[in-house]
Amino acid sequence: MLHLPVLPLLLSPFIGSFLGVLAARLPRRLPVALARSACPRCGAVLRPRELVPVVSYLVQKGRCRSCGGAISAGHPAMEVAALLVAGLVLLAAGPLRAGTPAPLLVVWSGCLFGWWLLVLAAIDLKSFRLPDTLTVPLIAAGLGLAALGGAAPVLWHALAAAAGYGVFRGISLLYRRARGHDGLGGGDAKLLAAGGAWLGPESLPHVVFLGAVLTLCAVAIARRGDVNRTLMVPFGPGLALAMWGIWLWQASLLRPDWLPA
Repeated sequence: MLHLPVLPLLLSPFIGSFLGVLAARLPRRLPVALARSACPRCGAVLRPRELVPVVSYLVQKGRCRSCGGAISAGHPAMEVAALLVAGLVLLAAGPLRAGTPAPLLVVWSGCLFGWWLLVLAAIDLKSFRLPDTLTVPLIAAGLGLAALGGAAPVLWHALAAAAGYGVFRGISLLYRRARGHDGLGGGDAKLLAAGGAWLGPESLPHVVFLGAVLTLCAVAIARRGDVNRTLMVPFGPGLALAMWGIWLWQASLLRPDWLPA
């Protein structure tokens, strides 16, 4: 018997809308939870029919109804990305055999992890920052999830979190001493610590390698032949995508067609 919870899929565009607001306001220290959605240009408060994920943007042709100013495509992009996260979780971890450990917990925790990484990547792309208000709770959530498996798993995941943070902080200090400026920020170290907390120690080398490859690819695309060595490309998005990909791979091992006969 297969179990396929679809509620995260239905909620994901609305969650993506909130994540877009969070990514836009948190770096500028603007209110998030209690503030009404409004046009950033004219300040007009958006009506309920202007807040339907993706649809409102398409109907309004990417323009504010009040002032006609362009609406950032980042908002519908976040909504679609959040939907994609939920869809991939359901594909990887949704159709679990009856009797496997807490399939709903796997699905919801996977969506939470993906959405959390999504907003962190968006913020880092815009502001070159990974706020402690998001990275530290992500570490705690990963350790809390590991604790459900008992004392041994949470200990290993805690050690992985400490190792991830320590390695990146050490590299950052050495780079600063050698080059006179930062190469890795403290937020990157905390994000890798979150990767250790969620994925365990055996995944850390894969996260670092894949994150570095993805970031180098982004650097190559951004430069397009320019040899300017001062070009800055955030490491957080590549690291987040690597962590997310490895979580999907781990979750897919629980699928019926991957299980031994």
